Amino acid sequence: QVQLVESGGGLVQPGGSLRLSCAASGSIFSINTMGWYRQAPGKQRELVAIITSGGSTNYADSVKGRFTISRDNAENTVFLQMNSLKPEDTAVYYCNVDVRTYRGCTSPYWGKGTLVTVSS
Repeated sequence: QVQLVESGGGLVQPGGSLRLSCAASGSIFSINTMGWYRQAPGKQRELVAIITSGGSTNYADSVKGRFTISRDNAENTVFLQMNSLKPEDTAVYYCNVDVRTYRGCTSPYWGKGTLVTVSS
């Protein structure tokens, strides 16, 4: 079993910053791609940013230049630094991690989500 624990969400004013964290634990042999997705009220879940095991990154156009994804491989943790936040960034943010377990299976795992609210 693999568990993902997210933290760092909250209420922030427009223009402010937040840093999300997602720590993976359990039967982990290796981790491939790690990413963040978000789902705003009434909208579909969308990709925010992903980072490969080699450190390559990809961002949604709406967050380029404002958000930075990073990872700590030793701690099996992925981060999302969010700057210059806008009201339209308000959403539940979910981390997604591709894990290869000791049994040899590779599967995606989702966190339970953390709410980010950008409002004055």
